[in-house]
Amino acid sequence: MQQPYIVAIDLGSNTLRVLAYDCRNQRAETEFEKVVKTADMLESTGVIHHGAVDRVIYALKEAQKKIDFSGAVIKAVTTEAVRQARNSADVLARIYKETGVRFEIISGKEEAELTLSAVKHRLKKLHLAARNFVLVDIGGGSTELIFSFGTETFSKSFPVGIVTIAQRYETLAAIEAALSREMLDMQMYCAEIYATRGTVDAFIATAGTPTTVAAMKLGQNYAGYDARKVNGTVLEKQELDIYLEKLLAMPFEMREETVGTGRSDLIAAGILIFKQLYSIVEFEKCVVIDDGLREGVALKACR
Repeated sequence: MQQPYIVAIDLGSNTLRVLAYDCRNQRAETEFEKVVKTADMLESTGVIHHGAVDRVIYALKEAQKKIDFSGAVIKAVTTEAVRQARNSADVLARIYKETGVRFEIISGKEEAELTLSAVKHRLKKLHLAARNFVLVDIGGGSTELIFSFGTETFSKSFPVGIVTIAQRYETLAAIEAALSREMLDMQMYCAEIYATRGTVDAFIATAGTPTTVAAMKLGQNYAGYDARKVNGTVLEKQELDIYLEKLLAMPFEMREETVGTGRSDLIAAGILIFKQLYSIVEFEKCVVIDDGLREGVALKACR
């Protein structure tokens, strides 16, 4: 029997994303998103900082005011930052005690499978069928490379994310200089897949950096973000330089308004990672999809 109402929650390394999903009608009812910087200081300390846990708890309580959790089946997952942290058990216990939300730490493999299912679902709705494609999911603490060849999938998670990279290097110039080394394992994995399985027909990207750049292209700011318009937006590699320059040229207040409070430095680092991925997967253009892990969790729960 299908569950009629799912609340799917994705606690990432940077953002908490919540979705109320109607299984019967297969549609999103209410969405909530908040930058919580889960991975803040994780790179240097190895633990999730108490301030980050406070932000997660506050954001969940805010989400509970917007979405009725009481009548729903709640499926909550968390990823790379909590996978890495030495204090993950204590963190999740405190979140459960204060909010009633019990998170499951999922593997990189399961994260890739759920994200891929959501992206395929959206591509089908958009009538953008590509038999073989590569999907990149650029997170706060990791990036997933997912190769879809019809019914076969090959995926791998790499510990390169917008939060960890931004905190590892002091300037964008330092990040740019280091990325070919930091992303060498991705380069080798992609080359191995292409050599053994053949190349792909399309390049798809999901998560905050690609969707933010797509939103800038469409003239949207953070408050006016419209996922329906972002879905299916095509971004050419050369456009990333244009939107990074635009972002850096803005006064700080305008930058925060455009990409979201506390996100501007991270998005700038993310754009450099995103640009490097074009070279790695050997494409000049990319299709952006807003749906990701959160939507994949909802679809699986409905099934």
